[in-house]
Amino acid sequence: MEPRAAQLRRREGLGGEKEDRPSREGEPHFGNAECPGGVAGNNETHRGPDLLQWTQHMQAVKTQLLEQAQGQLTELLDQAMCEAIQAYLPQDRPVPSIPPDSLCKTQEPSLGKRKVFINRKSLLDELMEVQHFRTIYHMFVAGLCVFIVSTLAIDFIDEGRLMLEFDLLIFSFGQLPLALVTWVPMFLSTLLLPYQALRLWARPQSRAAWTLGVGLGCMLLAGHTAVLSILPIHVAVEYQLPPASRCVLVFEQVRLLMKSYSFLREIVPGTLRARGGEGIRAPSFSSYLYFLFCPTLIYRETYPRTPNVRWNYVAKNFAQALGCVLYACFILGRLCVPVFANMSREPFSTRALVLSIMHATLPGIFMLLLIFFAFLHCWLNAFAEMLRFGDRMFYRDWWNSTSFSNYYRTWNVVVHDWLYSYVYQDGLWLLGGQARGAAMLGVFLVSAVVHEYIFCFVLGFFYPVMLLLFLFIGGPLNFMMHDRRTGPAWNVLMWTMLFLGQGIQVSLYCQEWYAQRHCPLPQTTFWGLVTPRSWSCHT
Repeated sequence: MEPRAAQLRRREGLGGEKEDRPSREGEPHFGNAECPGGVAGNNETHRGPDLLQWTQHMQAVKTQLLEQAQGQLTELLDQAMCEAIQAYLPQDRPVPSIPPDSLCKTQEPSLGKRKVFINRKSLLDELMEVQHFRTIYHMFVAGLCVFIVSTLAIDFIDEGRLMLEFDLLIFSFGQLPLALVTWVPMFLSTLLLPYQALRLWARPQSRAAWTLGVGLGCMLLAGHTAVLSILPIHVAVEYQLPPASRCVLVFEQVRLLMKSYSFLREIVPGTLRARGGEGIRAPSFSSYLYFLFCPTLIYRETYPRTPNVRWNYVAKNFAQALGCVLYACFILGRLCVPVFANMSREPFSTRALVLSIMHATLPGIFMLLLIFFAFLHCWLNAFAEMLRFGDRMFYRDWWNSTSFSNYYRTWNVVVHDWLYSYVYQDGLWLLGGQARGAAMLGVFLVSAVVHEYIFCFVLGFFYPVMLLLFLFIGGPLNFMMHDRRTGPAWNVLMWTMLFLGQGIQVSLYCQEWYAQRHCPLPQTTFWGLVTPRSWSCHT
């Protein structure tokens, strides 16, 4: 079939005089050019060459615009990446073998994916601006009101009086002043000893003097580790602290250890690389002090800051955190204590165990949501606001996860960043960058051991429920339910597993708690301490 352009040339006579026809009323006029699909049907006999030239011209313009846009976009992205890398790298630690002007064009294998802090709000703060999401929040507040009213009603019916009892809350936070006093030497050892050890290592001096400084610095760090490791355990065991007071000590113990490790891990490598030159300037003491309080576990000398402090926002978050504590006490007092208080005195049966786990799923998932909202949102945002800390991404939308790998990354971003930076990436570096599965397994192992240690410290007994769930259920699910699993069905499956996991934990830990009280050991032995009492206590 003859091409359209050839038809136009043949009909017009190729170079003949073209008729100038004014456009009709209401018809668009395009000069000597033709608009494709417009009024070409009436003018194609004398406008063909102009149409062809105009089409070729527009194609050339289109190509030129696309090339310019692509070049400018590439330059913009390169500049943004350059600024992000330079903002992340400590100023006193230049990247070896990479010129400053080519920093954005060369990827250093040892850098990996590193944490970049930017100003951003917490996700729940953004969602709370939507009326529909605020209604869900109001439903949880209404649930708290229902618990309070039901408690008052039951007390009035049984006792003939209207009074809220906070026995569980008072018991849990017993001896809190002692826990706070114990925190003081823990904090001082973290504030002074690692920083002084770094100053000894960073000071330019002779090799012999520097070796002596390294020895003294290692002694300071050993003392710091001993204080954080031994003092809280000694106080908790010696004075039989209740669970909430133990929580204060163990969370501060783990937090301060992770922060001091991050501080040394970020600064010491640059200090050792600079030994052959002039040495480097140690970070300012004020930046280290700020890091010990700000809600992140990754050390940087500077962070993005907000312009001012909204004290009403701080008060609101602390009030919400307190409300979550009261909520948790009502849930435990109304849904858990009546079920598990006397369970250890009954003969063991599989039916009773399964029913107790199913009964504990609802209070278990409530406790999970309350811990998330109270700590990861309210508590961290309150401290971030007081310190004008700009990066509020303490969590992401974990509730939308369709895989456990995504859930682990988004549930607690603060801890995930630390594990990714200092366990996963350093593990890859030690293993040559090939054994990603081994590095991921190391992350799970460290996380499982620390979680189990926290539960053991808080409850006062060893019952490795969390350890087994992490290693033998959470680990395989992380590989089976990976990021390629998408769709609503996988989100439903994830929530189902969360419900069952929380039910197992609440049920087994509550049974062991009451078994420890109903069946004390006649004689303290190692096997008696590590063997679950609920397996044999049926008085």
